Amino acid sequence: MKLSRRALLGGGLAVPLGLGLSPFLALRSSLANAASPSIAIVMNSGEASVSVIDMASHRVVRTLPTMREPSHWALSPDRSKLYIADASGNALFIVDPRNGTSLGHKVIADPYQLGFTPDQRYLVINALRINYVDVYRSDDLTLVKRFSPGEMPSHLGFSPDSRWSFNSMQESGTLVSFDLTNMTIRWKSELGSTPAGVLWHNGKVLVCVMGSDHVAEVDPVTGDVLRRVKTGVGPHNVFLTPDRRTLYVTNRVGGSLAALDAATLELLRTYPLHAGGPDDISVAPDGKLWVTLRFREQVAVLDPASGNYETIDVGRSPHGIFLSTQMSRPGFVTAENL
Repeated sequence: MKLSRRALLGGGLAVPLGLGLSPFLALRSSLANAASPSIAIVMNSGEASVSVIDMASHRVVRTLPTMREPSHWALSPDRSKLYIADASGNALFIVDPRNGTSLGHKVIADPYQLGFTPDQRYLVINALRINYVDVYRSDDLTLVKRFSPGEMPSHLGFSPDSRWSFNSMQESGTLVSFDLTNMTIRWKSELGSTPAGVLWHNGKVLVCVMGSDHVAEVDPVTGDVLRRVKTGVGPHNVFLTPDRRTLYVTNRVGGSLAALDAATLELLRTYPLHAGGPDDISVAPDGKLWVTLRFREQVAVLDPASGNYETIDVGRSPHGIFLSTQMSRPGFVTAENL
């Protein structure tokens, strides 16, 4: 189903199921999730819209308007709200993650990438256009600290104990680490051209260096680059599967998806996606990968065993993707921990 294009108006994270809820409310939420059809929520950055897809039929069932540029998402600590960052629209759009209906929006300065700390104390937002990293209280979204660490803050990740954040600066070519206990900058590390996706993995920090062909493995204490792992041209983001056995890297420039052994970072397989500009991924319960294709206005549903995939037409420049099936998983659920 092809969506009509809207005129342009201009120019993830960790929460155990039922945290902060009574057992009854947690059970009721679980039953409600089970009763709802499984959906995919896709952020169309170039069309100021969000596509809601029925996962069983692969059909777009609803299109939600946003302000200008929806990009990434984060679940609220109680999992009742999906926050969608609308950068140049200066808003967080709020969507029910179970059924994809709109719950309104909140004015926030230039939210591009965002994530709750693992202890759910803070929501950290990268404001890519205005060059800020903002730290908000997660309970009422009041601003706690504003950093100006470099140009074009892009992606972010956290240490498991919530003490440190790691934020890539695309235009500055750096990875910056913040101490969230005393709100200071710990270090800045030169990585190369256009660093993007960030993931804490096995005690190290993985960073996609999009202006190159590799992912950098960084020491979280010193900021030193320990090694560089080739994945393909223009690696943009990195994702860990639920079984923690495979890392997937979207090579946006090269139009491919790389599968790495999560233990060794050895390249296992490359999946061609025909210049589609793969960006973000979610994994369905059947093991298929739902991949946004920025350059083709589509989502690919890929079988990693065969390499075959089918596509679903969405809006212009699809970016972040959330599957409601992620709601049933216990533990740490973010955009990068699939």
